[in-house]
Amino acid sequence: MALAASAQVVFTGEWTPLRHEDQAERGPGPELGDYLGLPISDAARFFADSWDASRLTLPEHQCRVHVSPYIYRGPLHLRIWEEKDDNQQVVAIKHYISTYEQTRTIWMDGRPHPSENAPHTFMGFSTGEWIGDTLKVTTTHIKQGWIRRNGVPESDKATLTDWFILHGNTFTHVSSIDDPVYLTEPLVKSEEFQRDEQERGGWLWPCEPVEEIIGRPKGEVQHFLPGENPYLKEFAEKHQIPLEPARGGAQTMYPEYQKRIKELQGKK
Repeated sequence: MALAASAQVVFTGEWTPLRHEDQAERGPGPELGDYLGLPISDAARFFADSWDASRLTLPEHQCRVHVSPYIYRGPLHLRIWEEKDDNQQVVAIKHYISTYEQTRTIWMDGRPHPSENAPHTFMGFSTGEWIGDTLKVTTTHIKQGWIRRNGVPESDKATLTDWFILHGNTFTHVSSIDDPVYLTEPLVKSEEFQRDEQERGGWLWPCEPVEEIIGRPKGEVQHFLPGENPYLKEFAEKHQIPLEPARGGAQTMYPEYQKRIKELQGKK
């Protein structure tokens, strides 16, 4: 098997995220009903509208792992290393992500992606290639997860494309999610990581579920039926914007949509 050519860029080391982009998603979590700037389909909106935050109290949901398109956006530490064969050729690049203690393998030896019927995992199946000094990674076979953790879903048909770009002691991670079920256009995000020279730790995030609500009926899963979610207008009302942009859609991603917002505000 022919090995992919290597660039003169090494990401090996320990990294900590800079949380200045999309801060609400990086720490406290997004507000309920906030789909603004997401190119979601009607199916995704319908799914999110039924979501109840109390679902996270279920033991089987408390420790559910974030999938690879989302996990880099949480509170995490990141360790990167290379695995080489006997000829010292890089076979794989490994990412250890402290959030839920996940290890992601990026195969660099030119192997193909498996059959679409192969098992799906939280990290998926990733292959990488160098484009100049940029590492491009393609990931398939990802389990169903979240596009935004206020109920906006990502299907198990999604494909993730990553670009890792090194700038001295900082690297930029750009991701693009293509999801034929829940997105009408690719969703592109970015974040920065800074080399952790002090190796400050904080690596383990063990999770053990507990029964948070005593007396919950067996088998009950919190949800809202269509039209019954009382929290969907809170985000728009709090920030004094029309409800339409809060409902998301590809049009809300672009600067031109500001004109539409002014039109809606003028109708009040």
